[in-house]
Amino acid sequence: MSKRDFDNLSGVEKTAVLLLCLGEKTTAEVFKELSDTEVRLISRSMMQIDHVPADMARKVLDRYKESMQEYAGFFVDGGDFMQKAIYGTGDPERVDGLLEEVMLGSEDRPLETIAMMDPRTIASLLENEHPQTIALILSTQKADQTGAILSFFSEMMRADVVYRIAKIDKVSPDVLSHIEEALQREIGGVVNKEQQQVGGVDKVVDILSQIDKGGDFKILEKIESQDPDMAEEIRKKMFTFEDLESIDNRGMQLILREVRNETLTLALKTASPRIQDKIYNNISERAKEMIQDDLESMGPVRLSEVESAQQSIVQQALRLEEEGRLVIPGRGGQEVLV
Repeated sequence: MSKRDFDNLSGVEKTAVLLLCLGEKTTAEVFKELSDTEVRLISRSMMQIDHVPADMARKVLDRYKESMQEYAGFFVDGGDFMQKAIYGTGDPERVDGLLEEVMLGSEDRPLETIAMMDPRTIASLLENEHPQTIALILSTQKADQTGAILSFFSEMMRADVVYRIAKIDKVSPDVLSHIEEALQREIGGVVNKEQQQVGGVDKVVDILSQIDKGGDFKILEKIESQDPDMAEEIRKKMFTFEDLESIDNRGMQLILREVRNETLTLALKTASPRIQDKIYNNISERAKEMIQDDLESMGPVRLSEVESAQQSIVQQALRLEEEGRLVIPGRGGQEVLV
């Protein structure tokens, strides 16, 4: 840490210095009582520290009314200290999530304050912005927060914004700085100094998985009318042929009733043993034997033809889900089955 006056340190920086002085065990206990957001902010500040001057350590400790004698300065590995402290909280799931977010965001994320705000409030702030601006802002956020914010927009606006997010690759710091300044009074935040990977198809897949069942289907339909190739790419990543394994037997039988044997045989050409078993267990023994015989005698086929057959079955599953006749586990945002 550079030699700065104690009074010029932010509250987060003072907290980071104090916890470094108190040690890993105490820090772990403190982290247990803090929110994930607070842990992230303090941890990132710790990672920037490699030396705590003696006078600063005394001032921090004095501020918390701890009497102590002369306290020598010391050197620390802030990153290593932070990891050990987070591991010390004892919650494996929370540890993994925090470490991933801290390490990925050791350079402060752009517009990070949005992540701490109410989705309805953010939607209200953004509703009059251009869709491209909204897309840039939401592409910097986690998928669950983006999905929650999008839920307050019209269907047409949702589709437009999601499509624009899918088209985003990297954003220059100048663009983010411009957006930051425009929203500074409402949200503040710090912009990274390097170009950032913020949008793209993978980001859209994560976002759509957080949107209510059926809502994602409607967004994809609108994107397809504008860019069929983009919609197809998103669909392939959202739900794959191998994901059919998660569907229960009743649902699988419902899907297979709509599929011709020739299509099913072609789709199984490159399928994993698990999905093959899942399908064989939900068709008649005679149909199973016919498909296995056809597979054995089938010569080389284009991979694109196999993928097309698999995708047609996936589309059948998604259509049945849209009609409310099928439940696909893991889709539909936070919906709970009872």
